[in-house]
Amino acid sequence: MALSHYPNISAQTTLKDGTTYAYAFKKPVGGKPTFLLLHGFPSSSYDWRRQVDYLADKGFGFLVPDLLGFGDTDSPHEVQAYSFKRISDHVAEIMSKLGLGSGVIGVGHDWGSALLARFYNWHPEYLRALIFTSVGYNAPSDTPLDVDSINQMTEKLFGYPTYGYWKFFEREDAGNIINKHTESFTSLLYPANPETWRTHMAPVGAAEAWITSDTKTSLPAWLSQEEVDAHNRVMAQNGYIGPTNWYKSAIQNVDGPLHAKLPEERKKITLPTMLVVSDKDCVTRAEMSKDTTSKWVQNLRIEELSCGHWIQLEQTDKYNKLLESFAMGLSE
Repeated sequence: MALSHYPNISAQTTLKDGTTYAYAFKKPVGGKPTFLLLHGFPSSSYDWRRQVDYLADKGFGFLVPDLLGFGDTDSPHEVQAYSFKRISDHVAEIMSKLGLGSGVIGVGHDWGSALLARFYNWHPEYLRALIFTSVGYNAPSDTPLDVDSINQMTEKLFGYPTYGYWKFFEREDAGNIINKHTESFTSLLYPANPETWRTHMAPVGAAEAWITSDTKTSLPAWLSQEEVDAHNRVMAQNGYIGPTNWYKSAIQNVDGPLHAKLPEERKKITLPTMLVVSDKDCVTRAEMSKDTTSKWVQNLRIEELSCGHWIQLEQTDKYNKLLESFAMGLSE
């Protein structure tokens, strides 16, 4: 998607291991910093369409890759390919090719936040500061992720399990099922009412039931039909087998042995960090992100906006101003 949506500032590059990535890139002016914008599931660099023009107008630079599995970047079907260490190395190699050293502000949303966390653990030398959006920071662990325990805990805390849909995404057939019901799945991703996720995404079995019954709902006011169509074109390029491997990689603990070798001092974030959460996200709950991030980040600013999961799209103006104010505050 980077190549078609950002035709004048996009490119593809093939890395040392043979993986091809697409990205949009613009250099800063006037000594302003560069933002590294890492999208989540399921989208591409297109998720940042409402940020790049704003940042460019303010003189900031940006690097916006289509991450592995998405858009114009390769989308392997092997789960092992989605090692977060491997993808972090890919991002670092792209940055090195572009001459980006220290001083970059890393920004992540959803799985992009999880990648930003691991990128900091493995390549902190590239970063000046971090911004986590919707999903906060969790320190790396060599212990396998226990989705059932998370669901039991969140059901006690909130009255429903928040990660029930992970039980569907971890199945081998999940990507092909979604490929057969893409319009329904997109409707579930972007519901008019964010509370829809509480009943139709979060509980075990609910997402699959919605998708396979081809259920649809009206669009939210902050999203146009043209944007939905563009999103569906992005996801039609590679389908959902590769993208759902982000979940499988985490659940199968692909990076566990590598995390065991990571020095303890690399697990705590000492750089200036901002966490942006929302009060109506029924899956990546603000309470959980604030709690885990506060345990591991020393210099933390927390902002909470009134919206659902897609903060950069739902509260574009406020989010963009937060990016700008945070960046400018680094030089004070």
